Amino acid sequence: MSVGARWLKFNAVGLLGIAVQLAALQLFAGLLHWNYLLATAAAVEIAVLHNFVWHVVWTWRGEPQPIAGRLLRFHLGNGLVSLVANVGLMRLFAGALRIPLMPANLLCIGLAALANFAVSEWWVFAPRRRGEV
Repeated sequence: MSVGARWLKFNAVGLLGIAVQLAALQLFAGLLHWNYLLATAAAVEIAVLHNFVWHVVWTWRGEPQPIAGRLLRFHLGNGLVSLVANVGLMRLFAGALRIPLMPANLLCIGLAALANFAVSEWWVFAPRRRGEV
């Protein structure tokens, strides 16, 4: 499959992940009244796990790699990019600039998307040699 086709699939999964993340953020910050940064981190983790499952079964389907190694790389790559971008930028957008939570979080997600695709394409789901994690 071409990189362009994977980019489209990656973004389709990402759109679903955005809905998952925003719903989780609304639950944690809106309904449960968690601190917005803690709520953001928890929502990102839920979206990262959601996206990982869809990327394994659809975006990069057929890549013969152990699932544990992929999950570890996905968390170290995409999870870390998403967490740092979302929590760090939420502090700026929602905290300092007082942008409402949902628009602020959408900005964070958009800014992290390209970096996340690059990490997935060239590290997380890249073919591995025997013995590599």
